[in-house]
Amino acid sequence: MKIRVLLADDHNVFRTGLRMVINSQEDMEVIGEAGDGKEVVQAVISLRPDVLLLDLSLPGCDGFNVIKELRAQGQQTCILVLTMYEEEAYLKKAIEAGANGYILKKATDTALISSIREVSRGRRVIDPVMAGALLTRVWSPESVQCQETAMKLSEREKEVLRLIALGYSNREIAEKLVISSKTVESHKASIRSKLGLQKRSELVRFAMKNKIV
Repeated sequence: MKIRVLLADDHNVFRTGLRMVINSQEDMEVIGEAGDGKEVVQAVISLRPDVLLLDLSLPGCDGFNVIKELRAQGQQTCILVLTMYEEEAYLKKAIEAGANGYILKKATDTALISSIREVSRGRRVIDPVMAGALLTRVWSPESVQCQETAMKLSEREKEVLRLIALGYSNREIAEKLVISSKTVESHKASIRSKLGLQKRSELVRFAMKNKIV
């Protein structure tokens, strides 16, 4: 029996390439495609694929919320995230939501096919690049940097920063902390000012180095 795969990505050309690679395998086939988050949820419910190959950046409903919605509905489809995001925070959030694997778009076709097979068998998969970074942190942890700077943040600001690093939107942060979106923006402005950082990627790295995430 072939592994039935559903593709979820908003780029048609990219999906075409994936479909060709997957359908070239004797033991798997693409049974459907979706380019919108809400479409993905409905497609999984109706088609019941063995593996959902899911991008995190989708219109309508992002990949994280797709995973949460599917798991909330009791869907057992194996979910393999295929993304360009190499940040550990994204990996953590995807796994916490219920993903079975996480692989980068720059992975080889061989690695992708192998990952699909692995998750279809109920195993967990993490891209070697991400796994290597995780092991480096465990075996050779860096000294915590900028501790004095981190201490300038209030407990609420640290919580906001943690959620930013985990990939939550302003609306999600507001709902989680039971505050207004305007208050979230105010906290973010204060955090950027105190840390002297403006880019989201810089905030993510700071949060990780200082073990706020």
